[in-house]
Amino acid sequence: MPVEVARVVALGASNLTRGFPTVVATARAAWGPGVEMIAALGHGRSYGAQSRVVVRTLPGILQSGLWRKLESLPVVPTRGLITDVGNDILYGFSAQQTLAWVEEALGRLQSFTQDIVLTDLPLASIRRLSRAKFLAFRSILVPSCRLSFDQVVERAERVNAGLAGLAAARGVRFFHLNPDWYGFDPIHIRAASWRPAWQEMLGSRLAANGNRGSRIDALRLYLMPPERQWLLGIEHFSPQSGKALPSGSRVWLY
Repeated sequence: MPVEVARVVALGASNLTRGFPTVVATARAAWGPGVEMIAALGHGRSYGAQSRVVVRTLPGILQSGLWRKLESLPVVPTRGLITDVGNDILYGFSAQQTLAWVEEALGRLQSFTQDIVLTDLPLASIRRLSRAKFLAFRSILVPSCRLSFDQVVERAERVNAGLAGLAAARGVRFFHLNPDWYGFDPIHIRAASWRPAWQEMLGSRLAANGNRGSRIDALRLYLMPPERQWLLGIEHFSPQSGKALPSGSRVWLY
């Protein structure tokens, strides 16, 4: 019988942000229009520190209001997803610190569900980078980063091994990202691969092939502000009451 899921809790960064409308549509197709979506995401998001991209700053996922919200909601069958771990490497944090933050997030999430998917890093596509291409991406994505290509790969390998060990120790599903989902950009899943990628990550093969979600839902999700962010240094607080989408689901963003 299909696994019942009434709520999806997703933690991630740019891949989750870019593909979030697809994530919502996939969950809704698999588990019905009433499925709840709670996510801590954002381009460049860190698991344990403030992160800034251009003029917008977000708190670390561990410091977000997501955990407070989960404590206030009724207990329902929940699937958790932890992905996009690699940003903290580029921010200069050690593999040990990065893994400690992920372990803390996983431990907190296990207070609400044991049904959790933890993804690895796209090591294969990262290793394919030339030094010149690495420097270009580093300058664009994280201009403050001064780590060499070899240092980034070495830390990524250590984090990846640690994630595998963490998944085994905690008894959660460890998901290997498919290298074919990546193209010129070594860390962001291609838009053409979003549907199969998120279906596999969520473990929701029941999703109907024709369900892509509406453009209205996608636009609403892209424009929906998280609970807390800073724009040009000014804090903006947007209370999250569970935004209802026209085609179903309620969404909370942190």
